[in-house]
Amino acid sequence: MNTDPIADYLTRIRNAIRAKHRVVEIPASNIKKEITKVLYDKGYIQNYKFDDNTPQGTIKIALKYNPVTKQPAIVDLQRISRPGLRQYRGADHLPRILNGLGVAIISTSKGVMTDKEAKTLNVGGEVLCYVY
Repeated sequence: MNTDPIADYLTRIRNAIRAKHRVVEIPASNIKKEITKVLYDKGYIQNYKFDDNTPQGTIKIALKYNPVTKQPAIVDLQRISRPGLRQYRGADHLPRILNGLGVAIISTSKGVMTDKEAKTLNVGGEVLCYVY
């Protein structure tokens, strides 16, 4: 049993990038699917596919690399809120990552979104992770 599935999700992506894999396969959950959609919308991953062949299902993520320099689009993933210490922020105290170059993924009452989207909707929530 995994006590922090989001940390496991981020670690699998981080390890796949360091090993220069093209595709990573991760056990699915609703929150992981939403985080995957945000990563795709912001251009951090090339593509994704949800497979429902098993009872839990899996997420297949195609990682994105620069074709010339072979550098990954994701430099780092950091888990912020964790089961032992949840991190909540109001709409006026949402973090800026690398002066706006990175994104903070926030779980709000209106769904999972980036910090910029949460500021425009004026909602706060749990800061799940930083991506840059």
